[in-house]
This record gives sequence, C-alpha cells and structure tokens, in this order.
Amino acid sequence: MKRDKLELPSSQIKKGVTRAPHRALLYATGISPSDLEKPFIGIASAFSDIVPGHIHMRELERWIERGIVEAGGVPFVFGIPAICDGIAMGHNGMHYSLPSRELIADCVESMINAHCFDGVVLLTNCDKITPGMIMGATRINVGIPIIVVTAGPMLTGYYAHKRRSLVKDTFEAVGLVQSKKITQQELQELECKTCPGAGSCQGLYTANTMACLVEAMGLSLPYCATAAAVSAEKKRIAYESGRTIVKMVLEGITPLRIMNSNAIHNAIVVDMALGGSTNSVLHLKAIAYEAGIRLDLKLFDEISRKVPNIVRLEPASEDYFMEDLHKAGGIPAVLNCVSNLLKPNYTVSGKNILEIAQQGKVLDPEVIRYKKPYSTEGGIAILYGNLAPQGAVVKQSAVLPKMRKFSGPAHVFDSEQEAMNAILNKRIKKGEVIVIRFEGPKGGPGMREMLGPTSVLQGMGLADHVALITDGRFSGGTRGPCIGHVSPEAAEGGPIGVIKNGDIIEIDIPERKLNVRLTSTELNARLAKFQPQYRERKFKTGWLARYSQLVTSASEGAVLKVR
Repeated sequence: MKRDKLELPSSQIKKGVTRAPHRALLYATGISPSDLEKPFIGIASAFSDIVPGHIHMRELERWIERGIVEAGGVPFVFGIPAICDGIAMGHNGMHYSLPSRELIADCVESMINAHCFDGVVLLTNCDKITPGMIMGATRINVGIPIIVVTAGPMLTGYYAHKRRSLVKDTFEAVGLVQSKKITQQELQELECKTCPGAGSCQGLYTANTMACLVEAMGLSLPYCATAAAVSAEKKRIAYESGRTIVKMVLEGITPLRIMNSNAIHNAIVVDMALGGSTNSVLHLKAIAYEAGIRLDLKLFDEISRKVPNIVRLEPASEDYFMEDLHKAGGIPAVLNCVSNLLKPNYTVSGKNILEIAQQGKVLDPEVIRYKKPYSTEGGIAILYGNLAPQGAVVKQSAVLPKMRKFSGPAHVFDSEQEAMNAILNKRIKKGEVIVIRFEGPKGGPGMREMLGPTSVLQGMGLADHVALITDGRFSGGTRGPCIGHVSPEAAEGGPIGVIKNGDIIEIDIPERKLNVRLTSTELNARLAKFQPQYRERKFKTGWLARYSQLVTSASEGAVLKVR
C-alpha cells in the first residue's frame, strides 16, 4: 500500500501558510508548483575531479536523476567530501582518511535532516566514503528510504604483455626500484599504464570490498558492486536505482527494514567468502553502531570458521581482478554459493536476499571456486593474546601457509615514517617482526594505512621472511603476514606500547593467537610504568585534535562517541 504523500518528511518544508518562504526558496531552484506534490529525493554525490573512483560520477548523477524523474520524484544533488587514500598515502594526508568517515556521516545526516528529503540515493565509491554515507543515513531516527549506488571498479591496466593494477604494480614497484630489479624508466611506464581511467582500484581492496558488502546487505541493486565504472551496465543500474528509490518512498521502505542484524551477518559471510579488506571489520562495526545493532568482534571469527574462501582477487591473487568477478557472476553468484549460511532479509530490489542468491549463477568456476575452495575458512581472522587483549585483525587469505605461524624478535618503531626509513635503508633483517605503534585511532591520530611499508617489503623480497604488526591498519591491497588493529592501541596504554626491541613476538593465525613472550609479571610491570604518548597529541588544533579525544578503539569500530 502506498503511503500518503502528506506524511512525507518534505511536507515540513512544502505545506501550509507558514512555509511560504520555504516554497519561495524552492522555486528559486527552478522547480515548478506541481513538483511540490512529488517526493523530494536527495542524491548525495561524492563527485570529485581528483579521486579516480569518482571522476565519472557527474554522468551517473544524470542517470540517477532520469530514473527519479521517470518514477515521479524530484531530484536534488548535493556534494559529499571524498579523500583518495592512494593519493593521501604515506604522508600527513593519511591522518585524515579514516576520520573523514565521520565527517561524511555528519554531512549526510545534516543535509537530509535540514532539507527534509523523502529519500536519498548515496552515490559513492571509495574506502571511507561508502561506510560514512551509510552511517549518516542510518542514524536518522525517522528512517527515510535509502539506496546505494557504488560507482564501480576500474578496469585493469596493461603493460609488458600483462594486466596491471595499482598496488602490486606501482606501490610494490617502489621496492623493486630500491632493490634494482626494475629501472626508473620502467617505473615511469608503469605509472602511466597501471590505472587506465575511472573507477575504484582494480583489486579487492577496501573500496571494492565495501561495495560487495553493501550489495550483500541489500542496500544496492544486484550486480552494482562489480559492474565496471565505465560500463553501460553501470549507467543502467544508476537509472534503475533512481526509479527504485521513488518506489521505496511511496511504499515506506525505511532502512530499518533492511539494515538489521541479518544484513550485517550476510555481509560478514560474503566478506569471508571473498577474502575482503581487513578495513571491513572497522566499517561494519561502525555501521552497526550507527544502526543500533550490537556487533561483537568475535562474530567475524565465528563466521570465518564456517565460510570457505571461494574467491581470491588481487592482492591475494595475481590472476584475477574485480572485472573477472563480475564476468563470473558477481555477488549474486557468490551469494548462491554460500546461501546455506545466509539469513533471510529484505533488499532494496524488493526481493529477499535468499531469492537473489537462488537466482545467482557461477559463470566461471575458476574465479568463484565453489567446488574447490581456496580454504575451508574465510579470508579474515581475529587474533587475541597478551599483545592484543581486545583483538587484532589479519587477512589470512593473503598470507602464505608457511607464514601463518611465525615468531621472531621485535623491531620497534613509533611511527610509520620511522619504519619506512628503516626498510628503505635495508635495516630490517629476515626473521624479524616489525612493530609499528602509536598509529591507532587516537595515537595516529586517524589509524593510518600501512600500505607503503608492506608494499616495499614485497618489492624488496622480504615479505615472506618478516611479519608486521601495528595498532594502525592496512590497505585492502596489503598482502603477507600483516596484523593490524592491535587493541588496545599504544596511545591508550595497550601492551603494544611497551614492546622492546628483541622481545619475541609469537604469531599463530590458525590458533588465533598474538603474544609477546613475556611473563605476566614482566608485562604488567612495564604497563604500570607506561606513559602513553597521546597525552602530547600530534595535532593540538583543528579537526584531528577533536577526533583524537573522542574516537574509540579499533575493536569498537573507531567511531566517535559523546563522552
């Protein structure tokens, strides 16, 4: 049954004598009096000329608008900030990446509530932007309908008779140059050919992981996550999303009907089947928090123990990319393979997620290996121990079997820059465990990604001989024995803050353990004397100073809570 248009949120700015000034301002935008009888639909667009995953959004905005108008709505585009993690990587810019998720959520909440939209299309793509938009839209108590359009992955590049992608062929190339395995000229040629155009980076990094999980949650239309940014299919999905949001408004399909514990469960199942980015743990916990859903970190590991890893894309694979997953059947095909582990839930398409799973078909069993899984366990593991009492996260699908159990002396650094300098100056020895601390949500601040150090280690041939742990986090493009989100972080007095050079670190991914070989007496004695450095904050003014005071632990999703 269609709901009465008079009940729509936009009635607050359209109806009654006292709203004459509001109507006058609306008419100034060019709309007609007849438009006041139609649903007002916001399009939250993260368009930017500097983010490759977003440069084509102007065109997608037009297709969404067409769908909205055709279905009888009135579209209004508004802007949302977006940071490119790749460009922000390795310098002070990365301090702003994860915190920007909270700014994005605030922007979406502000624009929707201030302008009384009846529904909203979230046009998004990269890393923090996608979860941030969903967080902002789901924290609105009135619960207006939302639909997500992820703008699609980039096609692979091509150089020297081989398909190329951002992380393996440019970030890791830095290490190849340092070890004189390629020349500066070859590096320059790679730079020009690795990223051929619009879209989120080609592998199963954080941006594409989140797009897949949004589809698994039922917030975007089928095949939206994997349809290429430059494809006509993506335009059709954008158009259909515009039509769908108007239908959702008229039928009163609010986010709470979709965004529930079942949706989060299904997202984690798909995450494990794909072997997605470890950042998904942070983002799903943050989305759940804003939606009022309790999500225990241990649930990720419980599900991982049950879900086979049936897909491996770059960086876990050198052969397959997002475009291959789409050709193989996309997320509906993956859902079909794990349907016995899914929970029933409504989706924006109007279908139950189980119905979408039933209709999904695997078109390439080499890409989606449902008959011969890569592993009987999922792609992510949660580790605990005296070094991580509140947990730590590792992408086990990107770790070689021989490195899943590893121990060695700690080589400790108090920042990413210190570690990077040591790696580039060849001061890291085989068998060591690199410890990078004071890079957590508070201590960073902003929990910077460590793609620079991990990529250089790969390029220099050290990745199979050393491990890396941090209270910061990793890019979805990271591979190897790299353990992040160590909680509590050093800046909150966590055990990682008292590790000394030479302490033996023990990593056991199969047993989910992360320990330092110290007696409880010795460890507690060190902790009793420890003075966390965040009290002398790196940012004393501006947004990051406020963020470092309000942000919670990575184990809680690094969200902002009112103290």
